[in-house]
Amino acid sequence: MKIFVSTGEVSGDLHLSYLVKKALEEDPKVKFYGVAGRHSEKEGVEILQDIDELAIMGFVEAIKKYNFLKNKAKEYIEFIKKENIKKVIMVDYGGFNLKFLELLKKEIKDIEVFYYIPPKLWIWGEKRVEKLRLADHIMVIFPWEVDFYKKHNINAIYYGNPFTEKYKPVEHYGDKILLLPGSRKQEIKSLMSDMLNVVENNKNQTFLLKLSSKEHLKWIQEDLSKYKNLEINSKISLKEAVESSKLAIAASGTVTLELALLGLPTIVVYKTSAINYFIAKHILKVGYVSLPNLTLNEEVFPELLQKKCNPQEIEKSMKEILNNLDDIYKKIDKIRKKLSGEDITKQYAKFLLRGR
Repeated sequence: MKIFVSTGEVSGDLHLSYLVKKALEEDPKVKFYGVAGRHSEKEGVEILQDIDELAIMGFVEAIKKYNFLKNKAKEYIEFIKKENIKKVIMVDYGGFNLKFLELLKKEIKDIEVFYYIPPKLWIWGEKRVEKLRLADHIMVIFPWEVDFYKKHNINAIYYGNPFTEKYKPVEHYGDKILLLPGSRKQEIKSLMSDMLNVVENNKNQTFLLKLSSKEHLKWIQEDLSKYKNLEINSKISLKEAVESSKLAIAASGTVTLELALLGLPTIVVYKTSAINYFIAKHILKVGYVSLPNLTLNEEVFPELLQKKCNPQEIEKSMKEILNNLDDIYKKIDKIRKKLSGEDITKQYAKFLLRGR
């Protein structure tokens, strides 16, 4: 069996890698090809397009790359035809994958498409649900998504959130404050200035800056050596970073859920361009942006977005969290319970292999 994969970001690549690993444990003869990153490549995916070249953030950036991505979709379809591939799994990355799905179904009528972790239409609006309906199977990782799709007469498959298997609460914490400014250039450039102001204002506190790659240091303009209370480590795992910390300040994204499942209280920060924020503000349908808060539908982690993302608000949230740790730990435990299941990734992998 041959399966084509399509994802475009680090979080999607991680989820895909877990799925590929479990699928190959079930059937070692399956061949995976497609668009993915180093995590999936490590588990056995033959990479046709590395996701590092596809990193796009925001509406304006996506428009700029529209023709490039459309041409890529056509390339992938030709490869699928040439290799006589009958199954395609798309993971997240809705800006590209929804268009890819549309073109794919037009070109190859009998192709079986699995959309794993579909775009968050319950946040961004429901109009695109008609495009998503073209997929043969929708596989979701949050319980509220099942009800959302049921409302649109779509049967969504849900076994639990795979991250609950991957990330267990750590047994001990340290006294550092973990800084996670994201993995994209725009995120790091927009967030590091505020983070470094907080470091400068709290000289008696040790901060740990974790970047997903040491190459990302070149995106930081400031001279980091002048911050004597700042440690920098790109090699440390997220779990190890959490074990040495009491609190995290993290860019909004999948990492906030990972931190919740590891048990670390977190301040969620985010800044984007004025035009992207204007568009998002008029499209967003829910009150929260971070996955831990969405899971319980309440503010477990403070969300400091746009103008609220500044050193004063960050420091205020730091104090509030450290004064209410017991309450936050209880809510973090509720998040884990709500997203847990049994043999989650294995069940998704079996469903992928079984299909129609």
